[in-house]
Amino acid sequence: MNSDNRPVAQLLGDLIESVNKLLQQQLQLVRVEATEKAREALMGVIGIIGGMLVALAALLVLVQAVVVALANHMPPEIAALIVGVVLAVIAFFLVRAGRTALDAKNLALPKTAESLKRDKELVAETVG
Repeated sequence: MNSDNRPVAQLLGDLIESVNKLLQQQLQLVRVEATEKAREALMGVIGIIGGMLVALAALLVLVQAVVVALANHMPPEIAALIVGVVLAVIAFFLVRAGRTALDAKNLALPKTAESLKRDKELVAETVG
């Protein structure tokens, strides 16, 4: 067992200083990890917006296809219909990818949670 001849007040001061430093490091880790997750969330939002814009274009093409079909009864409407369906499929996959990126499990802070758990155990051992 290590015998430390420092006064209790100094030991408590050192403990408080160490806990304060630990908390500062934890806050820094939270900032860094939250920034990473915010970037991932932004990319998900961009994917959803992109998907919605493509879906709007698909809707416009499909509406055009209906107009052409009703007005002409000729093959150009079939081409417009195919383009509209393809754009709708692309929009579906863009929105689905964006929603996946925004899933709560992808936005969790696992490093911070694990570090806080270890620190809690360390403080409990030191105090106890």
